Amino acid sequence: MMRVDTDVKFKSDELLTIGQLAQATGVSTRSIRYYEERGLVVSHRLPSGHRRFVPECVERIVLIQYLFAAGLTSATIEPLLPCMLDESQRTDFLIGELRRHRDRLTREIRQQQETVRILDEVIAEYDGG
Repeated sequence: MMRVDTDVKFKSDELLTIGQLAQATGVSTRSIRYYEERGLVVSHRLPSGHRRFVPECVERIVLIQYLFAAGLTSATIEPLLPCMLDESQRTDFLIGELRRHRDRLTREIRQQQETVRILDEVIAEYDGG
């Protein structure tokens, strides 16, 4: 799994600002706001309207980034997160969804390989050699 190398330390009961969360995860504040909008992370609002996040959001955002790197969309990630973060909520749904995503990628790779093969034939025909 992807690891974030950071010297940022927080007390377990300390709420983080969006800037601190961005620094700890290497993710932009804009992305964190998007994750919140999509329901992937939750903030606590101060009376002033400023966001505060629990320290566990660091791990959650790193996992979200890892899943994005695996090609999943925010819509696909949203129902998977509870299963991934809480072992008591793990069901066959999680592995089934991940396998469906992998199988879709495998089909797309095969289609792209066929496209490259056909293009190689066209190049060979018109290369003049």
